[in-house]
Amino acid sequence: MWKIIGILLFFPFLVGAQSFEMPEGKRFEKIKFKFINNLIIIPAKINGTPLSFILDTGVSKPILFNLSDKDSIDVKNVSEISLKGLGEGESIKALSSVGNRFEIESITNTNQQIYIVLDKELNFSPKLGIPIHGIIGYDFFENFVVEVNYGSKFLKVYHADQYHLNERKYSETLSLQVENKKAYINAAAILGNSRVPIKLLLDTGSSDAVWLFKNEGKGIRIPVSNFGDYLGRGLSGSIYGKRTKIEELILGKYAIKNTKTAFPDHASIKGLSKQSERNGSIGGEVLKKFNWVIDYPNKQISFKSNINYKKPFWFNTSGMGLQHGGVRYVKEQSTSSKRIMKNIGEATSNKVEIRFDNEIVISMVPEIIISDIREDSPAKLAGLEVGDIVLSVNKREAHKFKLQELTHMVDDVPGKKVSILIERRGEKLLFNLRIKKLF
Repeated sequence: MWKIIGILLFFPFLVGAQSFEMPEGKRFEKIKFKFINNLIIIPAKINGTPLSFILDTGVSKPILFNLSDKDSIDVKNVSEISLKGLGEGESIKALSSVGNRFEIESITNTNQQIYIVLDKELNFSPKLGIPIHGIIGYDFFENFVVEVNYGSKFLKVYHADQYHLNERKYSETLSLQVENKKAYINAAAILGNSRVPIKLLLDTGSSDAVWLFKNEGKGIRIPVSNFGDYLGRGLSGSIYGKRTKIEELILGKYAIKNTKTAFPDHASIKGLSKQSERNGSIGGEVLKKFNWVIDYPNKQISFKSNINYKKPFWFNTSGMGLQHGGVRYVKEQSTSSKRIMKNIGEATSNKVEIRFDNEIVISMVPEIIISDIREDSPAKLAGLEVGDIVLSVNKREAHKFKLQELTHMVDDVPGKKVSILIERRGEKLLFNLRIKKLF
C-alpha cells in the first residue's frame, strides 16, 4: 500500500479482477446525487477515504485526479501507464493501481483497479464549484440495472436478475450497444431537411447536449449558422469546435427540436478509436430531459420525458466562462454584537466569518474569476480579460451565489445589458455587456 501525498513510488503488481457487488438480500441501493452543470456527482470511498466522483458512462476504469499536497489517499500496487483521451494534446502519464476497496454506499468492489492522473491541469473542481476527485463509469454499470432519475436527483441500482421493467412507466426502449466498455445508442438527426442515422456514445460525463463529428459522406455537415467556441477539456487537453443547432434530434419516438449541438475540431478527436463507427455523443443537457433505465447486462435502455423536457437549451451568450480561483476577503458592516468564526461549508454562503463588536465583518469567500473568453463575444468586445476577478453582476455580489447561478446571471437574452464589476491588478473596473443574438 502506497500513500499519495504529492510523490509516489512505482511497483507493478498484478491482481485478479473483481466486480462491484451489492449485499446479499438487498433488492436495490438508492443513491442521492448532486446535479451540477448537467453532471451527476455521487459520493464514494477509496480505501476508506470519502471522495466525490462524476458518474461517466464514457469511461471504463475509474480515474482519480485533482490530488494536491493536502490529499492523503491510500492506494495499492502502483505502476506507470499512459492514457489518451479527447483533446488536442498527446498521451499523458498516469498510474495504475489495483487491489483497492471502492465503495458507493453499500455497493462494493474489494479489488478495484483505478487510474491516477497527477497532472493538476485536469481538475473539474473550479468549474463546478465543489471538490471533484474522479470519474467512474463502466465498472459501476457492468452488472447492474441503474435507474437514473434526473427529475428527483437519485439513482436506484438493482441486481440485473431481479429487476423487472415497468413498461407503463418508461415509454421508450432502445437497444444499447456495449463496445470496448462504452455504451452507444442509435438515433437520428435532421440536418438540412435530411434524416441522418447516427450512432452516439451515451456520455453522462459530458455537460453538453450533443456532439456530432463532421462526415460529409454521411451527410453530417455543420450548419451555416454557427460560431467557434471552447467546448471543454478532455483527458488530453482543451477541446475546440463549432457550436450550433440542428433541426431535430430523434430518440425513438421523441423528436427534440432545435437541439444544441457542437462539432469538435478534428484535432480534438484524433485520439478516438475508429472501431465503433461513432458519429458523436449525447450528454447531460439532453439526458436530463428524461428519466432512464440503463441496463448493460441486457443491453437495453428505457426512458421517459420528465419535468426538464420542455426547458430550453442554455447557451453561453456572454462568451465568458467562470470558475473558482481560490478565496478572497470582503468587509461588511456588522449587525451583531457577537464575535463569531464559522467554518467553510457551515453557512449557506459557504464563507468564513469573523465578526467584531458592532463594527465590521471580515469574510473569507470564494473568488470567482473569468477562465475563458470567446472571440467576438460580448465579453470580449466589452474589454473583459481572462483572470479578471468578478465582484458583482448587475449590482449583486458574486460571492453570494453558487457558481452555476452566477453563470446563468451573466448569460441573458439578446438585447439585454449585463453590468459586471471586476477587479484587475488591484483596480476595480465596471463593464457593460450588450448580449447579442448567437444565430
